[in-house]
Amino acid sequence: MASSSSPTVQHVTIDDVITTVVMARVTDFFGFFVYAIASALVFPTVFFPHLDPVTGTLWSFALFSLAFLARPIASLASRWIQRKIGRPAKITLALMVLGVSTVAIGLLPGYGEIGLLAPISLGILRFVQGLGLGGAWDGITLQLKSAAPKGKEGIYSMVPQLGGPIGFCVAAALFYVLTGFLTEEEFLSYGWRFAFFAVLAVNVVALFARLRLMTTNFGSDDDTQLKSAPLKGLLQDEGRTIVLSALLPLASYALFHMVTVFPLSYTLLLGSGDVTHILMLELIGGTVAIGAVILSGVLADRFSNRVVLWISCAMVPVLCVGITWLNTHPAIYILLGFVLLGLSYGQSSSIVPNRFAPEYRYSGSALATNLSWILGAAFAPLVGLFAAWKFGLWASALYLLSAAVVTSAALVFLRKEGMAADRREDVKGE
Repeated sequence: MASSSSPTVQHVTIDDVITTVVMARVTDFFGFFVYAIASALVFPTVFFPHLDPVTGTLWSFALFSLAFLARPIASLASRWIQRKIGRPAKITLALMVLGVSTVAIGLLPGYGEIGLLAPISLGILRFVQGLGLGGAWDGITLQLKSAAPKGKEGIYSMVPQLGGPIGFCVAAALFYVLTGFLTEEEFLSYGWRFAFFAVLAVNVVALFARLRLMTTNFGSDDDTQLKSAPLKGLLQDEGRTIVLSALLPLASYALFHMVTVFPLSYTLLLGSGDVTHILMLELIGGTVAIGAVILSGVLADRFSNRVVLWISCAMVPVLCVGITWLNTHPAIYILLGFVLLGLSYGQSSSIVPNRFAPEYRYSGSALATNLSWILGAAFAPLVGLFAAWKFGLWASALYLLSAAVVTSAALVFLRKEGMAADRREDVKGE
């Protein structure tokens, strides 16, 4: 007989689950890109006006990376928190931390009002944002993969990834409107702050969406893969897999910022184009990326997610050539970049959990994902802009190419390990 204290489990259709998953991910990435775009267009002027524009932007991008450095710390801490209060309460707490820190950024006085305390406070709040983001890991991709019919794993796994390009389009559209309808003085004085207040509103929606998802019954009844594994056993048994899995999505996460934030900062500081035009191109590119994410799911089911990543890596050298036209024909680089972003990002999350044993899948995927964001995304705007400033666009292209090389190498190593494991299983069976 069931205990009366057992939580009520809702039974919903998979269409309801997909809608909820996309809603939750869009709100996450909306806040992510609001800060990213503001790092290029707002923070150098508001928080670093005492520095030259390029140096101020580099400092702004340095603070941007703090959230990624905080994520693994939050991920480890949330293991203990989840054991104490449960997964729904952990997610609630994490999103509250994220929401409060985001609104606080929108309320921060600039350098002109409080001096160096302004950028210091921004750095602290950015780190706190990372704690909220890291603690909000919910294993949605794992749940959808377990719910996928045979032969549809690629389609189901790409669903949460739609939140990336959709969230970017919403954030870019908001800044496009703000910069278009306000004067530069109005935008830098108060207009940009509305974007951060909007993040709080959508975070409330995300909270209810996630809590609803956690009380639904879909996918496998075995929740082993959604439980935190002991850290010692995880590192001992899966340490090598964690490192290799962290390198798998590197090209995708580098593309994330090299086709969104980098073109904005480069055009504003070193290029000859118009930032408003770049924002419009990126809005178009984000729309194209949505289609590319969906296509990645179709291709993954037809071939494999490994093949999809190989295709995107093979196309990165072409994109590196296109970056040299950022001054004259920015649409070539931006639109092609968003296509590759959609293809690679669409399957970058689903390929990681497959590397782990079921009992380590939840914790291993979380740790590998957080490390990937640090290695591939955290410093991409900073390194990309610095390279272009000191050496030229060709140096930024080499940085992007290096990420594709690392992803390709990880695919090769994991392929060899998988084949070796299969041979061991065959011998054991005999």
